[in-house]
Amino acid sequence: MSENTSGATGPSGIQRTAFTAGTAGSSGKPALRKLDTKLAVTNEPRWLQWILIGVAVAYLFLLLFVPLITVFAGALEQGIKAYLGSFADSDTLFAIRLTLIIAAVAVPLNLTFGVVAAWAIAKFEFPGKQILTTLIDLPFAVSPVVSGLIFVLMFGKQGWFGPWLDTHDIKIIFAVPGIVLATVFITFPMVARELIPLMEEQGKEEEEAARTLGANGWQIFRLITLPNIKWGVLYGVILTNARAMGEFGAVSVVSGHIRGLTTTLPLQVEILYNEYNYVQAFAAASLLCFLALLTLAVKAFVEKRVEQSKK
Repeated sequence: MSENTSGATGPSGIQRTAFTAGTAGSSGKPALRKLDTKLAVTNEPRWLQWILIGVAVAYLFLLLFVPLITVFAGALEQGIKAYLGSFADSDTLFAIRLTLIIAAVAVPLNLTFGVVAAWAIAKFEFPGKQILTTLIDLPFAVSPVVSGLIFVLMFGKQGWFGPWLDTHDIKIIFAVPGIVLATVFITFPMVARELIPLMEEQGKEEEEAARTLGANGWQIFRLITLPNIKWGVLYGVILTNARAMGEFGAVSVVSGHIRGLTTTLPLQVEILYNEYNYVQAFAAASLLCFLALLTLAVKAFVEKRVEQSKK
């Protein structure tokens, strides 16, 4: 017995499902069997597949692996003792501490903003919702250098608030507060942009059901919303932390490059390299590379857990 399977063929002409011959059990109904779609969509010639794979691997090797190898090779050029000794420099140690402090301030602020903004956009309807969504993407559209310049024009000595700040002896530009502001601005879309589509996909049904049963807003968020978005939150925090520690453009503009006062680790790498202190420069850069690789490992773990949670 055979059945017409033309209805199971999609627009691409690839048949997704087929009816098997015979019957399923005693019902007499044809059994529906799914074809292997992975084979169906990869029917290009084997030589073309290898060319595409080779181009991708070559591209990654030239733009990712070669720079990483160069950094670690330069850092270890004079041996492990010289490499470890590079971190004994007081300015480098200060840059590491300042980088960690900036990340420790920026990440919780943007985590709070991201969760609140995503919850408001995904769960509520209000005037200006589309404008808020667009503004969240602003740091993606503006160059980091321009972002830093905006803060200089606002809080510098000749800026809008400069005279008032100078009168009250408050320093923002060329000081740690300016670095914090620039870093927060550059990284604030990360958590929100990760959570908004996730919360929109989940819908409002569970929250509405909890509201019907008498739960208040905090209980709904703590017991329903947060467990559903926990992996998305962690993913956004990872991206925010990585960007905060590695930011150069905006921080370079507002910091003033004052050694031992406003130099983060990326700025310290530039200073050491310009002074032809290559081993220390590459050693500091290797630390940033190590943090980036660690971030990628955690990111891959989170992505795996997210996929498992969807099954």
